[in-house]
Amino acid sequence: MNIVITGASRGIGKAIAEVFATEGNHLFICARNGEVLNDTAAGIRKSNPLSTINTFTADLSLKTEAIQFAEWCLTRVVPDILINNAGQYIAGDILDEPEGSLEKMMETNLYSAYYITRKLVPVMIKNGSGHIFNICSIAALQAYEGGGGYSISKYALKGFSQNLRNELKEHGIKVTAIFPGAVMTDTWGDFDNSSNRIMEAKDIAQMVLGATKLSRQAVVEDIIIRPQLGDL
Repeated sequence: MNIVITGASRGIGKAIAEVFATEGNHLFICARNGEVLNDTAAGIRKSNPLSTINTFTADLSLKTEAIQFAEWCLTRVVPDILINNAGQYIAGDILDEPEGSLEKMMETNLYSAYYITRKLVPVMIKNGSGHIFNICSIAALQAYEGGGGYSISKYALKGFSQNLRNELKEHGIKVTAIFPGAVMTDTWGDFDNSSNRIMEAKDIAQMVLGATKLSRQAVVEDIIIRPQLGDL
């Protein structure tokens, strides 16, 4: 299958790319940092010689670059699966977060998914199949301290997912929203996870992969996954 993944150089996106590569799929991945992206691709290729890894460097917070990435994909393949994972987190409450934080997070967390999906979905519709995953967050389910603009952007991505699901179900295209709790990624910096308090990125990747294994007549609409001991 042909898998398109945004924000795939590290964290959840990288883990998703790795798990799909183990099954010999063809990956089309992008990230803002080209050096890190290429290192990630090289590692995946080495471990999964039967999978092909194609890379594109882009800052998906910019509409032009998000569209360029989607158009690049279309010149090469008809996507079977689109995983909108690119995201940005800027800590702060609504009243004290840095000026411009909401705009930056909306551009990365919502608009990138919106523009890329709009470009890729028509070929999925023509093909009569496809699966779109939007990596939301538990921040899209409930407010929490320090998550002002981030939570707003993820609530918006949740709404985007629900509208897509309604619009695309008659075209044979599945839409799944993923709501992870705390996952050990760069966002957590030097957090000591030696006690396995929070989840691993591969936990989310396995859930995404599993959702693609169902029959054509079944779809997992929402996946909520949290640490066993609950949210931090």
